Amino acid sequence: MFRNIMLSRAVRKSLSYGNAVLAGFSGSYYCSRVCFHQTAVCKVASQAECAFRPAKVAVVTKTTRYEFEQQRYRYAGLSEEDLKQLLALKGSSYSGLLERHNIHTFNVGHIVESLQKQGIEVRVVKRGEYDEETVRWADAIISAGGDGTMLLVASKVYDKSKPVLGVNTDPERSEGHLCLPVRYTHAFSEALQKLRKGDFRWQWRQRIRMHLEGTGINPTPVDLHELQLSLQQHSKAHRISTGTQSSTPHDSPEAPHLLPVRGLNEIFIGESLSSRASYYEISIDDGPWEKQKSSGLSICTGTGSKAWSYNINKLVEQAVEDVLRIAKTKTGLEVPLNREFVESVTDTYNESLIFSPEEDKLFFSVREPIVNRVFSNSRQRGFAKKVCVRSRCWDACMVVDGGTSFEFNDGAIATISLNEEDLLRTVILD
Repeated sequence: MFRNIMLSRAVRKSLSYGNAVLAGFSGSYYCSRVCFHQTAVCKVASQAECAFRPAKVAVVTKTTRYEFEQQRYRYAGLSEEDLKQLLALKGSSYSGLLERHNIHTFNVGHIVESLQKQGIEVRVVKRGEYDEETVRWADAIISAGGDGTMLLVASKVYDKSKPVLGVNTDPERSEGHLCLPVRYTHAFSEALQKLRKGDFRWQWRQRIRMHLEGTGINPTPVDLHELQLSLQQHSKAHRISTGTQSSTPHDSPEAPHLLPVRGLNEIFIGESLSSRASYYEISIDDGPWEKQKSSGLSICTGTGSKAWSYNINKLVEQAVEDVLRIAKTKTGLEVPLNREFVESVTDTYNESLIFSPEEDKLFFSVREPIVNRVFSNSRQRGFAKKVCVRSRCWDACMVVDGGTSFEFNDGAIATISLNEEDLLRTVILD
């Protein structure tokens, strides 16, 4: 009775704020979003009764380089001494890799111990063993690694009410933009206390969904992180995957397949062989189709606007200074070319490429477009709600967050968009 009264009060209080209500979740209470207005504000919940109190947490750990090298040669039956000599031949340090592995392992142990001290049931899962069953079991999921592990963890979470947190377990060697602030790596118990008290904000990050249709499509993903494929192995893996699926009836070409992953950062479409131009047709926001040849196409979210997309499009001060100098010559205007002004213009342009993870829009970038009498490029970059791409490639892939690949050859059509149901629930912790 008391619990119901308290919940009722919390609901009324949250509704008065206009952005959140409490919802029961596996015996714990989470702040579940009610979006009254399609604005970025309604995608970040206030601190009102939003305590993070899961009963079960899955901790998904990265594969360290040391573990990767062990697995890479496990079929050869190498001893540790053999592995040490093999790494030395490649110019890699066995002791260095082992040290980084031990640091990661220690920090994972700290996370697990902190959770268990709060009476939370914990399941530690290697990234290679992470699956949908783990996601269903957990009330919340913690990525223990870097940004790559966080992207993998997020890709399998389809329930927007299920929180996903990232902890950088080796901050000296990993940037961890998607993880909690670095200081919480060694003080996760402090972070957990803040989370349990509600001393944080929820953040719902937009994610990309992809529909695939057309002739000869194969909606079966290939995990690039695990396989570490070369070009030849990559193509072979796709062929094997296609052959395995051939006995399974697909829908008609008119029925689009919703692919089984969501992109948190970006998707990239292009030929597997980077020296070969990618040939495709593109339509922005249901506009006319345009034939293009380029080095590939990148489409990102606000989360990904700080990552690869930013580095594709950013300008350096040297280029800005050259353009300003030409403008000064052409116009005769007194354009300042001092360091401060050039730096200010450069920073202003580069900052315009970044937008909020909550914003309901995509940013597309055509890499190194080829323009002639056959192929055009009316917009090399820009914002969009929906992007459609029809492949005319020979050996192309659609790669999601650098880790999951889908075959994308001649006749395949991809529709890239955002959807309210695909939001990823994360936290902002100061």
